[in-house]
Amino acid sequence: MMELKKTHIYAYHLENGNIVDFGGYAMPIWYEGIIPEHHSVRNSCGIFDTSHMGRVWAEGPDVVKFLDYVVTNDASSLSDSKGLYTVMCKPDGGIIDDLIFYRVNNEKFLVVYNASNRKKDFEWLNKNSKGFKVKLTDVSDNVAMIALQGPSAVQVLQKVCQTDVNSIKRFHLAELNISEEDCLAARTGYTGEDGFEIFVIDSPLEKPEKALKIWNKLIENGAKPCGLGARDSLRLEAGLWLYGNEINEDTNPIEAGLKWTIKMNKNYFIGKKAIQQIIENGIQRNLVGLMLTERGIPRHGYEIFDGEKQIGIVTSGGMSPTLEAGIALGYVPPDYKKVGTEISVKIRNNFVKGKVVKHRPFYDESKYGWKRNK
Repeated sequence: MMELKKTHIYAYHLENGNIVDFGGYAMPIWYEGIIPEHHSVRNSCGIFDTSHMGRVWAEGPDVVKFLDYVVTNDASSLSDSKGLYTVMCKPDGGIIDDLIFYRVNNEKFLVVYNASNRKKDFEWLNKNSKGFKVKLTDVSDNVAMIALQGPSAVQVLQKVCQTDVNSIKRFHLAELNISEEDCLAARTGYTGEDGFEIFVIDSPLEKPEKALKIWNKLIENGAKPCGLGARDSLRLEAGLWLYGNEINEDTNPIEAGLKWTIKMNKNYFIGKKAIQQIIENGIQRNLVGLMLTERGIPRHGYEIFDGEKQIGIVTSGGMSPTLEAGIALGYVPPDYKKVGTEISVKIRNNFVKGKVVKHRPFYDESKYGWKRNK
């Protein structure tokens, strides 16, 4: 059996967490428990090890042109320190991955993508960099990554940093000295909450002391360690896409609700022609949010019905700790996308009633999420 890969924070997980195989990485599914960890992020502050994700420096005089070629969104629109969410597509419009990149300056970007696609994405970027004056450096094992999330994230980070961290704008990147260590911090995350994704510079995997120091300091100052279980339930409540579930190489960004990431006014990007045809011809399915009105827990792969007619499939689902109800994302025909449309989900041999709901996020933004921190 192949040995599981380890992250910079592995020593802490080994001592305190419940470790599972996550795409070949030894990662904690939970510490205290998924539910209390979930609530800690919604109500105060949680911390996640995200060092298994992919991180690449893209540098050179053609870096903006290169990124505009390989992604659907507009890299040229960014000013220094600004970040952007986007997708990379195949020529047929299928999604290679979703990612975020941050502009450091006009010749240097930090690109961050999913852990499950680290090898594939780096190979895709390299393959498509031919003809561009750009250098790509995979720094995933040399730059640790930690996510600090929740309404108290600013206060917790401020305790270990002299810079005014609240001055960092949403989707912006800044240099910070955290616990006397040089870092970059982006005001982004995957939970629906305020927070930061921290990149610990010069933190090689074989010498994780710097990353562990920052991790432990943040916990000492109020961050609750959280595992993959809470990370997934939080992103589902926020209605966010998970690669391999809502999006993959057989999914196009129009049906996935990602049209807003596509800038058709660009001269060219990989997949543009196919996506234009999809827009003109229309789509056969839409990604929607579902909430069960009867007791039940929808799961990935469960069938969605209108009466006795199967109309779709659940891509992600679970019990929402915030709403105390079963929620899901899934694909249905366009005729069923209207909020309030009644459906049912087949759970074992039972048809459990539900309805289509607004799902970005599922929970009330006036009570939870980013808006309360503005």
